[in-house]
Amino acid sequence: MRSLPSVVPGAATAAVAVSTALALTVLTAPAAHADGGKGNDGFSIKDPRITESSGLVASRAHPGVYWTHNDQDKGAFLYAVDSATGKTVATITMTGVGRPRDVEAISMGPDGDLYVGDIGDNLGGKWSFVWIYKLPEPKQLKDQSIRAKQYVVKYSDGPRDAESMMVHPKTGRVYIVDKKEDGEASLYQGPPPARMSTSRTNVFERVADVDLWATDGAFSPNGKQLALRGYFGGVSYRWEGDGKIKREGRLSVPLQRQGESVTYSPDGTRLMFGTEGQESDVEPRDVEGAGAPGGSSSTGGADGDDGDGLGGGGYKSGVLVVAAVVLAFFGLKRVFRKS
Repeated sequence: MRSLPSVVPGAATAAVAVSTALALTVLTAPAAHADGGKGNDGFSIKDPRITESSGLVASRAHPGVYWTHNDQDKGAFLYAVDSATGKTVATITMTGVGRPRDVEAISMGPDGDLYVGDIGDNLGGKWSFVWIYKLPEPKQLKDQSIRAKQYVVKYSDGPRDAESMMVHPKTGRVYIVDKKEDGEASLYQGPPPARMSTSRTNVFERVADVDLWATDGAFSPNGKQLALRGYFGGVSYRWEGDGKIKREGRLSVPLQRQGESVTYSPDGTRLMFGTEGQESDVEPRDVEGAGAPGGSSSTGGADGDDGDGLGGGGYKSGVLVVAAVVLAFFGLKRVFRKS
């Protein structure tokens, strides 16, 4: 991704102070407490092959296991990581899909299949189409090859970059949120599952506005919430069906090196936030109501609350400021690798 603007000369000391305060604020945000549920606690990904974990989803067949992938790899690989140890317990090679370009998301459908979103576009929305792959979650955790279905996807209003793909856990419909630095993104709805075709182009229609620079998203297990995360914040939406969303409030997103993944824990009580990088951490945050009727976010504000820091109305004026203090805090020359 393009490097963010440099910190203004003469403001470095102030920026470091602000960034330190920001870090302390984030670190003291409500953290998940252990309750013995498999897959509910944080962990570190130990596999040295996984350096760009860009998507995350909890396994349905194997409690405590999470599926992830690199955004760019030497092949069409998925990795099953045991959250108890952080070790990879199976590597899946997808066949029948060619070579992926920029895999940014993974989700689980109600049919127990894994959906993989090869939807990134490092050219800034120049590719005329992207791909979604679908394959059954393996019953046995072992290194193996699995044939996947490949769907060609186009957007109704032209090419765009995206990193967030979610499959609704009840309807099986696929949704994508594009990635807009100004926060004025859109939610796109795919065709009904019965009409998704491997032989013709699948057109995704724009159905709603999204006020976040989104890097990943996930539906709650009961399908009543949609959580979207960005690099510096996140937003919870109430799912009202057929692509209709209503903002509930902000999410407590941990400060991470390059946060590009989020998923719900198997029981829906926590959001699991992941990041790119060697031995990257997956950090949990409590979220109330995600598995119960009419769910609500424990960290959500009132409708229209702009306090998520880079979501809503405060997004445009705040994004560069927060980006600058993050740069100052970490001393990084570049925070992001791709656009």
